[in-house]
Amino acid sequence: MATVLDRPSTTGSEVAERQARRARSEARRRRIPLLPALVFVIVCTQLPFLVTIIISTFDWNILRPDDTRFVGLANYVKVFSDQRLRDAVLNTVVLTVSVVGLSTIIGLVLALLLNRTFRLRWLARTLLITPFLVMPIAASLIWKHALYNPSFGLFNGTLNAVWGIWGGNAPQFDYVSGTPMVAVVVSLVWQWTPFMMLILLAGLQSQPGDVMEASRVDGAGVWQTFRFITLPHMRQYIELAVLLGAIYVVQTFDAVFTITQGGPGSATTNLPYEIYLTVFRAYEYGEASAAGVVVVIGTIAVATVALRVVLTLLNDEDA
Repeated sequence: MATVLDRPSTTGSEVAERQARRARSEARRRRIPLLPALVFVIVCTQLPFLVTIIISTFDWNILRPDDTRFVGLANYVKVFSDQRLRDAVLNTVVLTVSVVGLSTIIGLVLALLLNRTFRLRWLARTLLITPFLVMPIAASLIWKHALYNPSFGLFNGTLNAVWGIWGGNAPQFDYVSGTPMVAVVVSLVWQWTPFMMLILLAGLQSQPGDVMEASRVDGAGVWQTFRFITLPHMRQYIELAVLLGAIYVVQTFDAVFTITQGGPGSATTNLPYEIYLTVFRAYEYGEASAAGVVVVIGTIAVATVALRVVLTLLNDEDA
């Protein structure tokens, strides 16, 4: 009769191999419920993007359906060499940098104020978040007609009321025609500042209380505490807010289309609106597809950096 001592011993490598197999099997079982969502994402996003890449290699104008031909990368060369598209890229950069920069600064100031305890703080927080909940097209219509309109807009109406106190006539500004880029930037800053504020407020509220208390005990002033403790702690939250804001703002279409329609001339025409004009005004499907692919690649690059920042932030929080 075989005894326990006669049985072959299990080596550590065999145990590790069995554990690895079980881990792989468990991982596959966990992924199975995600397969329908993965298939849906591939069908609804990746296949259309693949078709867009294919179309971008053709000279395809819907007004000349019999003259469609393969041109390779010629449309991409045109995207980077066409003066109209270069202006659109420049406007996109100016719009994104201005909106994200101003929204981040104002959002940080508002977050610092909301991080304090005062009466009706809940009401102030709700009111400050409200602009982000308004539909973009509705917000753009409000700014264009209710605020910017030179005849009955709120801004010129306020100027008339102030000038009327001294018995004079206020100058009537046409904000959309006179300063179109500023008009679009202001409306977008109003819309995106609450988004930045929420991210930065979450960062402020995650500060260790004992560190802040120790700084007060050591006699650090408000500015010293903000500069040497709060700001270094907020660095990753600010980076996250800037990167996520840039991903969203670079795709802005509603404000440009509604407020200025890219004008006067092409003063506010950004890449999304230029792609719209290329498709629905010039009917150049190939060129528009190439510009769209360039925008998607740029957005993916920014999103990759944003994801790395998020992962770093989560790892630091776990630590």
